[in-house]
Amino acid sequence: MTRDWLPDRGIRRTVHALGAAGLTVIAAGAVLEAMWLLGIGVWGVIAAMGIELVYRP
Repeated sequence: MTRDWLPDRGIRRTVHALGAAGLTVIAAGAVLEAMWLLGIGVWGVIAAMGIELVYRP
């Protein structure tokens, strides 16, 4: 088995954290009917997807 390169693990952890935080904020915004929370959550998910696309080996 190959070992993951250390910076790849950090990027993967960042992408997962941004995605999870974005989805949590989207859910909170939907429950509270707060559009600004929905917007912040969507931008978090977009950032996670952008990082994943740029740093994909």
